[in-house]
Amino acid sequence: MGFVSAKDFFASLASDERVFLLIRHGERNHITPSDPDYGAHVGLTERGREQALSLGRAIPADGDIVFFSSPVGRCMETAKCIGLGRGGCASSEPQVDVLGGLGDFFVQDKESFEKVLKEGFYEGICAWLENEASQGARGIREAFYPLASRSEEMLSTMLSKGTARFNIFATHDAWVVPCLTHFCRMRFTPQRWMNYLTGMAVVTGPEGKTPRRIVPVTGLETGWLEF
Repeated sequence: MGFVSAKDFFASLASDERVFLLIRHGERNHITPSDPDYGAHVGLTERGREQALSLGRAIPADGDIVFFSSPVGRCMETAKCIGLGRGGCASSEPQVDVLGGLGDFFVQDKESFEKVLKEGFYEGICAWLENEASQGARGIREAFYPLASRSEEMLSTMLSKGTARFNIFATHDAWVVPCLTHFCRMRFTPQRWMNYLTGMAVVTGPEGKTPRRIVPVTGLETGWLEF
């Protein structure tokens, strides 16, 4: 399964369908391995803000919209820019509700997780996804919740929190990648990762309870980053 452009995805929606979009933030400034807070203070680049504005313009103007975000600033900024760009008609900064869990949703043990980060972010996430059911990768399985059950909890959280036709959840690649792995059977490696403003769109009927389909979506030209 590949990524669908946000423009094509939103254009394909039926008039009675609702969307719950779990999306990675826009392009950020560089994070160095020595950052004491692992990049929590790092914001969007100017291009990242323009990317988010462009994604907002792809969302139909017909229907209400709500925004949720990780507490991290670049995710908040992404959500606000999507709102400002939506339909090219937003006149004021949208309200964004902070969901603390979007900052570390799959983290089970913070100390173990921080050790994983120090040894390599991409390598650690991929090792978890590949080895969570095995006895390998000591320290990695302790760092994260089980993939399947926690991904289902993420879906349930999105469906329960979203109250509008369009529900935007701005978060981090570390928590979008597991959901795409679980729901869409996508595979990521340290050399082939997901791009900025890329994520997973859950489409439901008007009741907003049962997914009709789950679609990998990107707001950029490609949903992949090659290293």
